[in-house]
Amino acid sequence: MDGLTAPDGVSDGPALERRLAAILALDVVGFSRLTGLDEEGTLAALKDHRRNLIDPTILAARGRIIKSTGDGLLAEFSSSVAAVRAAVVIQKGIVDRQQGRPADRLMALRIGVHVGDVVVDDADLLGDGVNIAARLEGIADPGGVTISEDVWRQVQGKVAVEFADAGEVRLKNILRPLRVFRLASAESPGPAASGPAAPAPAGLALPPRELPSLAVLPFQNMSGDPEQEYFADGLVEDILTTLSKLTGLRVIARNSSFVYKGRAVDVRDVGKQLDVRYVLEGSVRRAGGRVRITAQLIEARSGDHVWAERYDRPVDDLFAVQDEITLVLATELQVKLTEGEQARRHYTTAVNVEAWSLWMQGLSLYRAAVSKDNCSRALALWRQALALDPDAPALNAMVGFMHCADARFGWWEDRAVAIAQARSFTDKALRGDPENPDAHICLGMISMIEGDWPNAVAHARRAVAAAPGSADASALGSFLLACAGHPHESVPLIERAMQLSPTYPANYLGHLGNAYRLTGRFEEAIAAFKAFDARAAGFGLTDLAIAYQQTDRPDLARETARRLLSLRPCFTLAGWRATQFRRNQALLDAEVEALRLAGLS
Repeated sequence: MDGLTAPDGVSDGPALERRLAAILALDVVGFSRLTGLDEEGTLAALKDHRRNLIDPTILAARGRIIKSTGDGLLAEFSSSVAAVRAAVVIQKGIVDRQQGRPADRLMALRIGVHVGDVVVDDADLLGDGVNIAARLEGIADPGGVTISEDVWRQVQGKVAVEFADAGEVRLKNILRPLRVFRLASAESPGPAASGPAAPAPAGLALPPRELPSLAVLPFQNMSGDPEQEYFADGLVEDILTTLSKLTGLRVIARNSSFVYKGRAVDVRDVGKQLDVRYVLEGSVRRAGGRVRITAQLIEARSGDHVWAERYDRPVDDLFAVQDEITLVLATELQVKLTEGEQARRHYTTAVNVEAWSLWMQGLSLYRAAVSKDNCSRALALWRQALALDPDAPALNAMVGFMHCADARFGWWEDRAVAIAQARSFTDKALRGDPENPDAHICLGMISMIEGDWPNAVAHARRAVAAAPGSADASALGSFLLACAGHPHESVPLIERAMQLSPTYPANYLGHLGNAYRLTGRFEEAIAAFKAFDARAAGFGLTDLAIAYQQTDRPDLARETARRLLSLRPCFTLAGWRATQFRRNQALLDAEVEALRLAGLS
């Protein structure tokens, strides 16, 4: 490298020694929790794993340990194949060496591997090659190995394991998105175990900021009849549902755009607050058998009108008007539709306007609060709607979802009966619309309750891929993936949901905290659960007590448990456990034990 100069012969200081290297980054999951439970035992176990497994495996693969951080290390290899083989041997070995140990004392590792240019600094290595490997380790599943696309290309067909494409991710302090692959047969010994990873669709990546962005404001009800509010809201709901299926558009979720309902707003302020370039607003007047709809698309920065139209039609033409509006929006925003999106743009909730009206009335109840009473009333309306339009996919999917909620919470029927009803309606929904996201979420929930974790994961991913712009699909998909042992995939999904819905529902904080806790990010989890409780008093307290107990803060855990009982005096551990599902039963056992230690019974 001596004699290397800058362009035009301008010297930029002493030349740096560089080389190409494969970097392996390794870290112990939840090390602070483990040392809190048994400091001496944990340190002794780690020392034993290092001396008899990790270090010898690295050396046997002609690797060099360049840095040790107590609970982690960085190692350099001359080839990607050697680094990945070593990573796989280490992960398998750590499982084999801990057979028979108590579930809450098991040690799990995360490993990331990247190949790239590194800078030599005496015995140390620096640069993006090292930084990216460390970031990949941070997003690996417990017990898993995450590799960059460059590594994947070099190891294909040369290692005895498969890696699943996990799509593009944005890594902290790394300028460009990076395509990553996850070990498809990861086994984790610890409480945050991850099951076999099916390929994750590229649609899981966050919607890029450079995509055309849109907020659809609530349409004004011009009929003079307050009972027609649901009709105006329903029109917007259907437009948003259709737009959320388009990959080329970032559309803000209903929960955020509807905060402006009933308010006179300046669209330029809306654009700034919701971080969108375009705003759609309009009005609806229904009288007798006719409906008049006005719609206008506005460029938020300038306030200029891009497009405006008035539709004066028979009410039976409502769905055709929705189709026209969504097509115009896609055209004006220069969204290029795929063949599948073009077909699904014509999707409507129902083909019968009266059934659609009942659907929207039920949806307004469901949106108000997911409670037994609201869901009972919504279900009654949706059953009436199905009597008029029995094949409507969205109706069947949501009726199935109600029965699925019943199976989890025990509202109306025996669990087996509720599951059978949920599956019957959901299967019918998918016969009419194989990509219905609500139906796939419902099947994911059923699979979770039945312990069919691979199908729970598959349906969660399919729901998100079917509606990449739906905040609710991302949030519920995140919940399923976290329960199914894929918390690292769950975190970006719930963060995506919050991006799509800046004024997100309070329960999103519960999903966020759950995902953080299961990845060992306890402080962030605690902050999320506190925020959940602040917005919806009493919610998140169970998880908060668990987090405090698992981070050796028993006084705070007991204080949280007392507050929980003051707000929910009928709480029991048995009742709570019946509503919780984890792929790793040892993890659920540990959570129940944490609550017991906090004073709950």
